Amino acid sequence: MVVTLQQKKNKVKFEGARGREADGRRSSLSNIRDIGIIAHIDAGKTTVTERILYYAGKVHKMGEVHEGTAVMDWMIQEKERGITITSAATTCFWKDHQVNIIDTPGHVDFTMEVERSLRVLDGCVGVFCGVGGVQPQSETVWHQAERYSVPRLAFVNKMDRTGAEFDRVVSEIRGRLRTTAVPIQIPWGAEENFQGVIDLLEMKAFTYDENSLGKEFHIESIPQELAVAAERARAELVEQVAEKDEVIADAYLANPDVSAELLKGGLRRAVTANLIVPVLCGSALKNKGIQQLLDAIIAYLPSPLDINGVDGLHAKTEEKISREASDFEPLTGLVFKVMNDPYAGRLAFVRVYAGQLKSGQNVYNPRTGKRFRITRLIQLHADDRLDVPVLYAGEIGAIAGLRDATTGDTLCAENAPIVLESIRSPEPVMFMAIEPKTRADKDKLMQALDSLASEDPTCIIRMDDETGQTIVSGMGELHLEVLTDRILREFKVAASAGKPMVSYRETIAQKGRGEHEFDREIGGKGQFANVVIELLPAERAAGNSIEFNVSAVKIPTEFREFVEDGINDGLVTGVLGSYPVSDVIVRIVDGTFNAANSTDIAFRSAAVMAFREAMKACCPVLLEPIMQVDISVPADYVGEVLNDLSGRRGRINEIEVKGELQVVQALVPLAELFGYSTAVRSLTKGRATYTMEPNLFEVVPKSIQERVIG
Repeated sequence: MVVTLQQKKNKVKFEGARGREADGRRSSLSNIRDIGIIAHIDAGKTTVTERILYYAGKVHKMGEVHEGTAVMDWMIQEKERGITITSAATTCFWKDHQVNIIDTPGHVDFTMEVERSLRVLDGCVGVFCGVGGVQPQSETVWHQAERYSVPRLAFVNKMDRTGAEFDRVVSEIRGRLRTTAVPIQIPWGAEENFQGVIDLLEMKAFTYDENSLGKEFHIESIPQELAVAAERARAELVEQVAEKDEVIADAYLANPDVSAELLKGGLRRAVTANLIVPVLCGSALKNKGIQQLLDAIIAYLPSPLDINGVDGLHAKTEEKISREASDFEPLTGLVFKVMNDPYAGRLAFVRVYAGQLKSGQNVYNPRTGKRFRITRLIQLHADDRLDVPVLYAGEIGAIAGLRDATTGDTLCAENAPIVLESIRSPEPVMFMAIEPKTRADKDKLMQALDSLASEDPTCIIRMDDETGQTIVSGMGELHLEVLTDRILREFKVAASAGKPMVSYRETIAQKGRGEHEFDREIGGKGQFANVVIELLPAERAAGNSIEFNVSAVKIPTEFREFVEDGINDGLVTGVLGSYPVSDVIVRIVDGTFNAANSTDIAFRSAAVMAFREAMKACCPVLLEPIMQVDISVPADYVGEVLNDLSGRRGRINEIEVKGELQVVQALVPLAELFGYSTAVRSLTKGRATYTMEPNLFEVVPKSIQERVIG
């Protein structure tokens, strides 16, 4: 291989670039922490974030979720509902470290917000309710973090609540999340007697001054009644770290009483390698334990330098390449979120992995093949915007006015193009029809829908060919309700939304074949193509695949993309009820080409018709979304809940006892869960709560399929 002079220069320039920093940085790369707060709904994520910002001096008054004053829940829909809907980013400083935080939603309908945040984070804090323990969405977000290999801390919140049990929650984290969870603190008291925390590394006790809202805390000796428990817990901590880290193992063999300083180093290495999850505890609402959580974030979660760079593919050669965390590597960043701001316009949230993103700089987008000029860079604090001249490696910010970029796009230098792994988007499970109330609102509605779809990859817009209606698909009833509310209030469009409906899928039960010959005269010119397609069932949740098992003589290479376009048209609409087709293998096995009359339009038309013929020959069936439903209910009402679930075609998986409550875990078709909130309250006199999330798709029973498709 010939090495050019320019390549030699580039090698000299970037060789050994790892960790090199530009002048003007606010924090060294080693002192940056890019973290997220993840949890089940109502575990206290946003309250934890509010306390972090208060103690770090970012805000001067604590906001409360229940009062609608939380800084990070800035959308009007979040304030009214008391839940987090959109991930919010902010930056604060703690002990000379820059902590970039993303507070994520806990409701399953907004799981995409968690997915795209975790894609760009170096570490995260999983918040668990001291009473509820590991809840359904806790598992979902935990596994999302596992998919991206994000190191984690666990914080057991609400230790002041009646029924809080630290040891039980730790046991659930180990068992249900299959992780090596190791307490580095134990609680001092519980429920109404919760006073503070015991640090197992330093073997000290922390109590908190209520008059200063916990800002002042006192370090004390471990109380006599907890001394034995603390010694036992520390011994377990040392043993667990020694199993994962050779340095601590050698120190432990020499002296089982490993020093705090040595143990911290070993624990950091184990956490960064995703071998251990340290567990802390406290009560965010009562202002206890948050400063020690911040200390743990700094001490144990990785900096950008602790992550082994970022891998991607060369935009042109598809050769695997890496970028190190350095201000002097070629620019490499990932757009992980897009939103439309009423004042700043379209904002693209970006994580800079390498290089520097500067205002006035030209940046290249490999997906579009276009370069564009950065006119404005913003540092984020919820809905506040601070203009900055540059974002350095390891930082998170936003680009204003970036039109063509979308979620998952890579931003890079044009002379050093790289494509990073994109962001997985979950499939919507519900849809609704929406239409403008007046003709004048029609264009405004489409603009609003386009804006929402560009922000949220799980909001999918399509036109129904039969009815002419605009169909909006989403992740659940709440998701669709929020989208409708935003159209009315944020975009000020008068529109009528239909009742949410289940988003079924179509698939095939057996192998089949279809053929179509397209032979017409259009505009005085002949149009000819013949396509033969074979369909095979794929494994459930495997998705669709298209294979060409035909020679280029029968279907020339230049027409294959149009055949594929036709098949994709068929996959979108299906043959039973215009539902999308999933889990099929499509093989193009034969065809005919006419040099005089074959056109791209002819091949696309022949392909879609051949696909539909093949679908009809394959015994098509409907698939319906099945939800994992967890109902927490007093023992007196378990019978009524079980009977009701049976009538909803539910399958009971497990009944787990948690204190005074029993948790019924079941799989129930989404079609049977409309109005379930009212029904379960009525059955249990308002004493039961439930959560649900998509689990899988299953074949609809024949009698119900006939009812669905008429």
